[in-house]
Amino acid sequence: MYREELTHHSSCLGRDMNMRIYGHAGLPFLAFPTQDSMCDNLENFGMIDHLSDFLENGRIRIFTVDSVDRESWSPQGGDMGWRAARQEQYFSYITEEVVPLILERTGGWLPTTTGMSMGANHALNHFLRRPDLFSGCLCLSGVYDSDVFFGGWMDGTLYMNSPERYLPNMAADHPYIGLYNTKDIILCVGQGAWEEDGVRSQRFLQQVFEEKGINAWFDFWGYDVNHDWPWWFKQMQYYLPVILKEHGL
Repeated sequence: MYREELTHHSSCLGRDMNMRIYGHAGLPFLAFPTQDSMCDNLENFGMIDHLSDFLENGRIRIFTVDSVDRESWSPQGGDMGWRAARQEQYFSYITEEVVPLILERTGGWLPTTTGMSMGANHALNHFLRRPDLFSGCLCLSGVYDSDVFFGGWMDGTLYMNSPERYLPNMAADHPYIGLYNTKDIILCVGQGAWEEDGVRSQRFLQQVFEEKGINAWFDFWGYDVNHDWPWWFKQMQYYLPVILKEHGL
């Protein structure tokens, strides 16, 4: 399997950031790590091994990135405005620095965002804010509720990184709604251990999507399905063939 490690300086974040690339060809995925983790997250927990057939056969390529969650979403308290601003810098890093690199490597093929847990939050937010840059999103076990991480605090910057806040206020004639409906949008959550906030926030977003006329697949797995890697392995292997079929692959 093709595997590459990259380190590059981010002007948006003012520091070096790391990426890993898996696979030599195929539909590109931009994968965000779980909370506080870095670009080695999917490999360390076995996701890359579980998707090796897709990667070795040239059906998908996965570009994994570092997070800045320890500075933005994860701290308890602290300077809330600085934390929100750091997340916005991360959004700029992804859209202005990472996506151009992926497009260069893939000949202009728009990536699909994906992630588990906190990675799902990033995957959904980046897709919804810039659907012109992405082919869709595959989000597993996200908790799409900024109050869980910021204790109810909000400013304009955090608002723009909180889909549960900005999406309900999107105008019915916003051009993004038509663009969303040309993309693959999948949100999945289990209903077992540690998935309570995910179920609640996903059901809320499902209602918002329906009210806005945005087509998406909101999937709720069983009460035995926990917030953990073994289930995410199964979910990725379940949804990837669906997405690939949509792209004729």
